[in-house]
Amino acid sequence: MGPRRSDASGARGQDASARRIGWTVAALCLGTTLNPLNSSMVAVALLALQRDFGISIGEVTWVITVFYIASTIGQPLMGRVIDAFGPRRVFCGGMVVVVVAGAIAPLGLVDDSFWVVLVSRGVLAIGTSVAFPAAVALVGPLAAMAGTSAPRLLARVQIANTTAAALGPVVGGVLITAAGWPAIFIVNVPLGIAALISVWVLAPRDVARTTVSASAVVRLLDPAGVLAFAVGAVALLLVLLDAAGSMMWAVLAVGVAALALFVWRELRAKIPFIDVRMLAANRALTLSFAGFTVFSSVYYLAFFGLPQFLEAFAGYSTAIVGLLMLPLSGMTIAVAPLVARAIDRRGLAAVLAATGVLLLAATAMLAVGVVTTSPIWMLVMAAVMGVPYCMGSLAMTEAVRRSAPPDAVGVASGLLQSTRYIGAIVATVLLGRLLAGGVDAAAWGTVVVAAAAIGVVHLGVMLVSARVLRLRA
Repeated sequence: MGPRRSDASGARGQDASARRIGWTVAALCLGTTLNPLNSSMVAVALLALQRDFGISIGEVTWVITVFYIASTIGQPLMGRVIDAFGPRRVFCGGMVVVVVAGAIAPLGLVDDSFWVVLVSRGVLAIGTSVAFPAAVALVGPLAAMAGTSAPRLLARVQIANTTAAALGPVVGGVLITAAGWPAIFIVNVPLGIAALISVWVLAPRDVARTTVSASAVVRLLDPAGVLAFAVGAVALLLVLLDAAGSMMWAVLAVGVAALALFVWRELRAKIPFIDVRMLAANRALTLSFAGFTVFSSVYYLAFFGLPQFLEAFAGYSTAIVGLLMLPLSGMTIAVAPLVARAIDRRGLAAVLAATGVLLLAATAMLAVGVVTTSPIWMLVMAAVMGVPYCMGSLAMTEAVRRSAPPDAVGVASGLLQSTRYIGAIVATVLLGRLLAGGVDAAAWGTVVVAAAAIGVVHLGVMLVSARVLRLRA
């Protein structure tokens, strides 16, 4: 009876451990959804903010611009903090920031201060930027504890993120209808608290690292490098967003100079914020960043462009367009487990190569819109686009996790997310140029041609990346 009881007790222990890991991943997923949710949820709040603060369309769109800029800088910065001080404690600290940011935005109504809302959005972007790099850093240890593969756990994170981004406008619309625009900020308070408590209780404790102190932060986080990176990134993003106005060339010069100073500083820093030597030497990692930037540009040309085309040219309502875009997130949910299994069985290199081919095929499928805007075909287009999007997001995240040094997984994951925002900004600028003369079938055709051209570049990067990964194996 003794051995049987021991076996039964061991099985119960394993089941309890598996359940704990499952709940831990779910808590991490909740945290990672906050960045894409806040990124897309605000889209339906612009008119309400414009009305309440009496500002112009150009002024109100800064709630989007500030979030993009802060996220682009915040992702690698928070990744560096995670590498230095541990993912569990930094994740929880980030959720505290999220709760505070969500609570202060409505204070802008007290004295009619739109700048309070902008500050809240910037702080919110920094706080939510913690979650994804922390989740990627914790996936490896959790997968080892669960006896499963890291891509399978990453697939859950990918599903959560894509679903949050797709449902953001729907959730935002419900919240604003019920309680006005402050609700899209206040909702971060209970969500942030839930993620904070769950991860603090469930996640494995961080390996003993540097004690958090002012001197440790200065020594490990390379403030000079961070400042140069931030100035350069903000300046170049302002130029890309066409937000520099008549100062464009001056801002561009400042951006280039700041990034050059950043490279000079990082080559000499004892503990660099971003190890540029490591990036130059690590071809697999550099190709992953380049590939994801190009990949995101293609994806967001469709994600941002298709709704504009369907509303302006085909005459669909906003609600109907939202429904027509749902197959994109739905396909991601369906395909993610299959992609994780394919990485395990076929290898990461094969999945990356297949992603390049399928993304190019999906861009060709977008040309259907030139001929017909039938809802059936639009649903098919969205579903087809969802397949390479899921494959690319999951495969390139796994490529970064495998290629980065163990002590730089956080900052590498953060940089990967920054490339997503850069790709999104590039797509936004391209759409502004290509659709400036009006939205019709011919204009959509030019968007498709641009997406296909970028897709060819992406395919080339993926094939080279796959070859490099095979050589490393």
